[in-house]
Amino acid sequence: MADRIARAGVYPGTFDPVTNGHLDIINRAARILDRLVIGVAMNIGKGPLFPLEERVELVRAETDSIAQRTGTIIEVVPFEGLLVGFAREVGAQVIVRGLRAVTDFDYEFQMAGMNRRLDPEIELLFLMASEGNHFISSRFVKEIARLGGDITSFVPRLTRDRTIERVRVPNPGE
Repeated sequence: MADRIARAGVYPGTFDPVTNGHLDIINRAARILDRLVIGVAMNIGKGPLFPLEERVELVRAETDSIAQRTGTIIEVVPFEGLLVGFAREVGAQVIVRGLRAVTDFDYEFQMAGMNRRLDPEIELLFLMASEGNHFISSRFVKEIARLGGDITSFVPRLTRDRTIERVRVPNPGE
């Protein structure tokens, strides 16, 4: 039997913070791919809540169990620049993207066309968010946390604790 070529993919995002929706896509991509590189984008323009190093650390911590359970090699790597360049750099043949709604599709469709033009050898794999996660976004998680709401059902425990710690405004008497 000939050796099978390992299927490698990249799942990019800012992961600020990593949500249960992200983990759902990572878990499902890990069942399809042999190696998954999670590219944590620098993206300072979005004004991240967490510094890049902490986002990388949180994604690693939250994905260790997925790698162990699926047997997929999962790497978490910071990156900046063109996504297709990053995909080439890490040897990925596939870019994984999650879709939540029609509005995501419009944006992703345009980005897919641009990436395809930049490197036609890299395929795009779109995974629909699971029913329980289709409404979760990092932006909403941060907003709910800032306003004192409960984010327990949107993010894993470590990420929840760090997010609350980061947005917590100390009382003047503390």
